[in-house]
Order: sequence, then structure tokens, then C-alpha cells
Amino acid sequence: MPQPEWRRLNRLHWEDRVAIHLGPRGYDLDRLRAGRTRLNIIEERELPPLAGKRVLHLQCHFGADTLMLLQGGAAELVGVDFSASAIAAARDLAQEIGVADRARFVEADIYDATDAVPEPHGFDLVFVTWGAICWLPDIRRWGKVVAAMLRPGGALYLAEAHPAAHVLDDAKRTADGMPGFFAPYFSGDPVIVIEERDYIDPEAVYKHPTSHTWIHPLGDIVTGLIEAGMRLGWLHEHDAMPWRMFEILVKGADGLYRWPDKPWLPLAFSLTATRG
Repeated sequence: MPQPEWRRLNRLHWEDRVAIHLGPRGYDLDRLRAGRTRLNIIEERELPPLAGKRVLHLQCHFGADTLMLLQGGAAELVGVDFSASAIAAARDLAQEIGVADRARFVEADIYDATDAVPEPHGFDLVFVTWGAICWLPDIRRWGKVVAAMLRPGGALYLAEAHPAAHVLDDAKRTADGMPGFFAPYFSGDPVIVIEERDYIDPEAVYKHPTSHTWIHPLGDIVTGLIEAGMRLGWLHEHDAMPWRMFEILVKGADGLYRWPDKPWLPLAFSLTATRG
């Protein structure tokens, strides 16, 4: 069956991103190779102990954060991403740093993860962070995938840009430099963006600049998980996030970006939910 046009375009867009992110002005992986890399402060404060746990990382990109979880004590990691070049790079990186026996990477659409990831499932933790769920059109179907991959009592950890922030964009910037209204919170329609430049390497130009994303209201995310048989543990909203989503944001000493004067609206959220 032919893949939907939005998925085809998104896959091409992400293949471009992988090449850029692994390029000379991309992510600095030297600290990861040396075993000295840490997740950002939000995850560091909130993640449960990883020692001895089997972890599934959905939308893992080229595996940098996946391998950080291994360095943080996880016993076994499986990463899933729909980009062939990202998965190939993740496997090479795991081999290079000597953890290929504990890190497995699977090329698959997230909605196909239950079939694509070899049995047994029954993971202790599903890890999903930063710029992941906005690429998925059906958040309730995603919640069912998460629940299906966990053992009873296993947990999801999700950290993401806040959907309220996704309604804004610098393309609609106001006279004072604040981002303006860009996409409606409750629309449900894809947000189609033609984006020429990369957020890691602004000098790089995408060959395939068109992408489709979706805004998922916070209520839909939480309700979808509950409907999938998950029990919400906590939900945190943050006035900071790990990247400069808008030009006006200011980087703090903790490495996070915030509004320059007042915390106008949440920039990120995180939650944990447990499978019953």
C-alpha cells in the first residue's frame, strides 16, 4: 500500500536532517563517545533510576539520547525510528562506543512498532522526548502503542514542547519580537511548513523543506493514554525548554531557554504514566 504523502515528505525531510546533524557542524558527539554526556536538566531531575531496566526509545533519531540512557545505567535499550539513515548511524555509533550488545535499533514507523520490535516486549520504560509526537497525526493510536510495549507496571516518560507554544511562530512575529499566532490549538489539521534551514546547523539547506506536523492538545494526550489503560502519575508544565524554539528566548545557566521577561505561557511539559 502506498504510504501517505505526508509521511513520504516527512521521511525525506528527516533524511535531510540526519545528514546535517551528523555533519561537520552538527551534533558534537565527542562527549558521548567519551561517556561524559548527560541529558538535559529536566530529564535528569525527573527520570526514575535506570539501573537494570529495559528501555524502549521511540523516535530515537540517530540514537544519541538512547545511548546516554545506557550510560545512565539502563541494562538494555531498543531504539525505533522511521529514518533508515538514522538507524544505520545509531547502529554504527553503538558499535563504536562498545554497547552494541545492549543497544538494538529498529527501522520502523512508530505505529508499526509492536510488530517491528522483536518479542519479548514488556519494557520497563518507554522514553519519548523533544520534538517527537508533533510528527504523528493520531495521538490516541500512539498511546495504544506505548501501552502495548510496556509490561504491567511499566512506565512512560514523555517530555515535549508544550502544545500551547506550538500555536506561535516567529514567522508571525509581532513588533516587539514576540512570536505571533501561527496555528490553532484545536484545529486537528496538519501544520504544513516549508522550512529551508536547520535548527542545529543554520548554514545547511534542506533538499526537502516541506514537513507536516500536528498540535495535540494536552487533554487529548492525557486522555489518550488513559483510554489505552495507562494511569497518570504526574504532569509538569515548564517555563523553559532545551532549545531556542523562538528567537526571543534567552538561554539560562542551566542550559534551558526561557521567555526574556515574564513566563508568559508554558514552553514544555513532561509526564509519567504507568500501565495497569
